[in-house]
Amino acid sequence: MTPFLTRLLPMFLVCEALAAASAPTLPQIINVSAYDPKERQREGLGYTEHDVSALRANGASALIARAGKGGVLDAKCASFLTSADRNGLLPGVYYRLRTEVDAVAQADQFIARAQALARSRAWTAPALLLCGDFDANSRLSDILRFVDRVEARTGVIPVAYLENSPQLKILLSHADAASKDRLRRLPYWLALYADDSGAGPIYPAPVTPTGLIDQYQVWPDWTLWQYGGVDWERGGSRSRVYSHGSLKFPPWFGNLDRPVERNVFNGTPAALQSFWQRHGLRLGK
Repeated sequence: MTPFLTRLLPMFLVCEALAAASAPTLPQIINVSAYDPKERQREGLGYTEHDVSALRANGASALIARAGKGGVLDAKCASFLTSADRNGLLPGVYYRLRTEVDAVAQADQFIARAQALARSRAWTAPALLLCGDFDANSRLSDILRFVDRVEARTGVIPVAYLENSPQLKILLSHADAASKDRLRRLPYWLALYADDSGAGPIYPAPVTPTGLIDQYQVWPDWTLWQYGGVDWERGGSRSRVYSHGSLKFPPWFGNLDRPVERNVFNGTPAALQSFWQRHGLRLGK
């Protein structure tokens, strides 16, 4: 096979899968924080941190809650995860790394929180997914120290969430080969809410997930795609949902009455289960 066809075939397969992104074949995942739930904006089902049954009813397979940010724990995390597990959603946690607090100290706080959550109840789910959310101003050394600490203390290689950020693209695309090899072990969770987002003087808009992968120059593919985000404007939330070409996601998540941050997993429901256990902290029954 020629190099061109070798490159084209994976792109074609990804695009074919994404064309059916709103279908049940790509599992839907909701991520939440203390800012959730957002305000009600239309008729429909609502949810709280104590009752996420509406998320499950509208097709969500998993929920990832923020555990902390820059040394501060998220007060709603445990409630969201308890409700998620009660409703049959796979539970996960993410930690937002900030530059003003030592990366290892933040990793230790994240690990302590995840371990406390794992001991807090008799879980139905087999594992608690672990994710690092890296600030646009993160230093490469901080990212690697955070990830290494999580793996060393839990045995789990966490997921890496990266914004569509020119600073992070410069940082990671220019990283040395050894650092890229270490990063490549982490599943890539990308954020792309619109085909024209991310355009600037250094990088053009990536347009598609494949374009964003090319700009980072680290991962060969993505694992999670946050296609739906929420901005805060004029005292209220505004949903931003990717819709371009054949990759059109609906503006609302089913019949929910408010916007949510939405993601898809690049694989089958069975593959999602395996992925969750491979990159998650084991939960006792």
